[in-house]
Amino acid sequence: MAAPPLPKLLVGVNTKMYFDLPTTTAYVSAVSKIASPAAAESPCGIFILPSYPCLSAAHSLLGSTPQVLLGAQNCYTEDSGAFTGEVSPLMLKQIGCSMVCLGHAERRRAPVNETNEVVAKKAKAVVRNGMIPLICIGEKAKSNIMSEGVGLAIKECSPQIMEVLQVVPKDAPIVFAYEPVWAIGAQEPASADHVLAVVKSLKDLIDELEGRTEVRILYGGSAKPGTWQTLKDVVDGLFLGRFAHNVENFKEVIREVEEL
Repeated sequence: MAAPPLPKLLVGVNTKMYFDLPTTTAYVSAVSKIASPAAAESPCGIFILPSYPCLSAAHSLLGSTPQVLLGAQNCYTEDSGAFTGEVSPLMLKQIGCSMVCLGHAERRRAPVNETNEVVAKKAKAVVRNGMIPLICIGEKAKSNIMSEGVGLAIKECSPQIMEVLQVVPKDAPIVFAYEPVWAIGAQEPASADHVLAVVKSLKDLIDELEGRTEVRILYGGSAKPGTWQTLKDVVDGLFLGRFAHNVENFKEVIREVEEL
């Protein structure tokens, strides 16, 4: 089962658990209007990650805009079985999902405490079901000395990447979202110099693995209008949070990326 092809660039939003069903419906409807038929030729793909109960309705609303990828915010490692309360990646595929977000910082910390191994197993399940895994990576440690901060980031993020790449087929499309944990929800994103240095090093690491071509690295962590201009030479797009819950803000960022 093949996953959809990866656009050159990606911009997406995670609604987390902020939106109820009516709010999600209104938001997805607005996003579908942003993605006009002409946008299908754009190098920039769009994705949206609503809450589980809203996925079916969102899929129906996005039926005429296939260039918008619908994603889930998490899934389980198995397709079926005695796993009460878990969400099957097979079922996510069946209701129209093309992407699944995994390993978000909110799930890597207590009380969930997801490990790199668990995230990798979930990524394998997502790929098995013909969807794109969106793997959140990022460092907790921060330093005011740039070279030290970059080193800490690479040290923490490299295992998060390698654990996934070791279990997922080489030809599978994969997206990593680099979100320094200390920048999530902050007033300002991480500095452009820091992000560029970290992402370039991580891309070099991936490039050393023969056959890995369908990989993108996005930046998240308080991204907003203007962020893209400082990162576009290295980063493959943006993963947005609460800022983009205002659809006009989301539209503005998409426009910036499309104007590359």
